[in-house]
Amino acid sequence: MFFAVLASLIAFSAAGAVPQIPGDNSDYVEGVSRYIWMADGDGMPHLVDLEEPVDQSVLNSRNGANNQYWLFTRQNRNNPQVLVNGNINSVWNSNYVASRPTKVIVHGWNSNGYSAINPTIRNAFLDVQDCNVIVVDWRSLANSNYVTAVVGVPGVGQFLGNFLIWLFNNAGGNWNNLHLVGFSLGAHIVGSAGRQAGGRPRRVTGLDPAGPLWGGNSNALSPSAGVFVEAIHTDGGLLGIFDRVADVDYYPNGGRNPQPGCFISTCSHSRAYQFFAATIRYNHLAGRQCSNLNQASNNQCAGAVLNMGNSILTKSGSGIFRVNTVSNYPF
Repeated sequence: MFFAVLASLIAFSAAGAVPQIPGDNSDYVEGVSRYIWMADGDGMPHLVDLEEPVDQSVLNSRNGANNQYWLFTRQNRNNPQVLVNGNINSVWNSNYVASRPTKVIVHGWNSNGYSAINPTIRNAFLDVQDCNVIVVDWRSLANSNYVTAVVGVPGVGQFLGNFLIWLFNNAGGNWNNLHLVGFSLGAHIVGSAGRQAGGRPRRVTGLDPAGPLWGGNSNALSPSAGVFVEAIHTDGGLLGIFDRVADVDYYPNGGRNPQPGCFISTCSHSRAYQFFAATIRYNHLAGRQCSNLNQASNNQCAGAVLNMGNSILTKSGSGIFRVNTVSNYPF
């Protein structure tokens, strides 16, 4: 009885403890801890209360209607053209070309279309391919408290899916040329968008899909989001989900914090989009298939090779893959 009471007191203490070192989530216990450090779009850590009430003034059935869709092409690499759902002239007057591959990038919490993930991945795509890159800015919800943003994610994804259906139906486009990419909460948004579009997107990439409040969540990224769905796990069990959520789940350096060159969780979380952008340019990070997650964690994988990331639309596969990197770009 004494030990049971002691264990419960320790668990309560861990749950209520406020971590003191910005960005350090080493004391976080998934499903137990109330507080966690999360980074904004510029990498600055913010303390998040996972029991904070949902802000109903921000959350409503039309939260996804506030999405903005910014088009970048090789003709306008740095100055976005805004595509407006339902306004075909916004597309006709843009540089959108239906025959090109289309890439969609979705940021995470406390971020916007200018946050680091977007130019990092956008420029990598445009450097290697003549394509349409659509950056989704969902800042009006993303910049609310984290719990509110989590609840609003499905709506943002559904509006994105409906926008893509409208775009392809009215301006042309090919589902087999579509690649959706989302980071953290954005990974769950592209999951929702892909399901809204009937699983037609050819490729869906989740970059360290957000972990807190997503365990067992039916709105999380899943293989039903597209023809081929992959996830890159870099801060599993802390800011990211560690469990499998895709056809292919990559676990660079074991998939957990600290990633090489990182000392805190927020750094390891961001490594997912940095790794991905590097692989678009170089397609150089080879994954070895593992029989289980323990092999991935312990660097014991010796199966088939499937490169992590890259921009190849016809990519396919299934299973768990371990990838070893170095600490500096291009990793």
